[in-house]
Amino acid sequence: MSTQLPDGAIAERRLFEGDTGSFDLQLRQLLVRLLRGPYLDGVAEPRLWQLVLDRRAEIAAYVAEIFLKLEIDQTRKIALLSPVSIEAPHTTAIAPRRALKREETLLALRLRLLLERHQGTGTDAVITREASREILVEHRAPGDTDDKKLEETTDAALARLLSLKLILPTELENEYKVSGALALALPFATIEEIPEYIAAIERVGTDDTEELELETEDV
Repeated sequence: MSTQLPDGAIAERRLFEGDTGSFDLQLRQLLVRLLRGPYLDGVAEPRLWQLVLDRRAEIAAYVAEIFLKLEIDQTRKIALLSPVSIEAPHTTAIAPRRALKREETLLALRLRLLLERHQGTGTDAVITREASREILVEHRAPGDTDDKKLEETTDAALARLLSLKLILPTELENEYKVSGALALALPFATIEEIPEYIAAIERVGTDDTEELELETEDV
């Protein structure tokens, strides 16, 4: 029979001296995994995905205490935590997010469109480095012919999306799988909004202004 401690913790669940938590070890580990981010892929981690589904109410209640919400995409089997927006001090995300730069944003948005086109086809959306470069060529400023900078920008944009696990390496060199998490990281009410958003970014200019905050954290 469990021994109820005065502080509400269950003796058998106490994991360290002074532990007053009430969650079991598995749920605590899952919370750490979600907080560490940037997301949980249910295809790659089916056991944890099932635990998210089984304990979603407890997870949602816990993270709400620190101004985060649990986002779940049942179709793509993706779960992640995203910050809520409240006009009050000390309510921003614990881990500050660095917004994407212009070229990173443009590439991410184009990949979001690619992901949508593959939805329901049973095939993965993939992108090569060369195709990524061609996307950024399309969005070059008029008169920009600096090819060396283009190569560097392409590599930097791919590296940033890789760091966020929004694209994933494949067995082929310089080919990447577009993660289903991109759909949650770039939430749009309708997919038709994306070309309009891209056009708006192009009107902003070509400086290094950070354009977009993703609904996910840096690793």
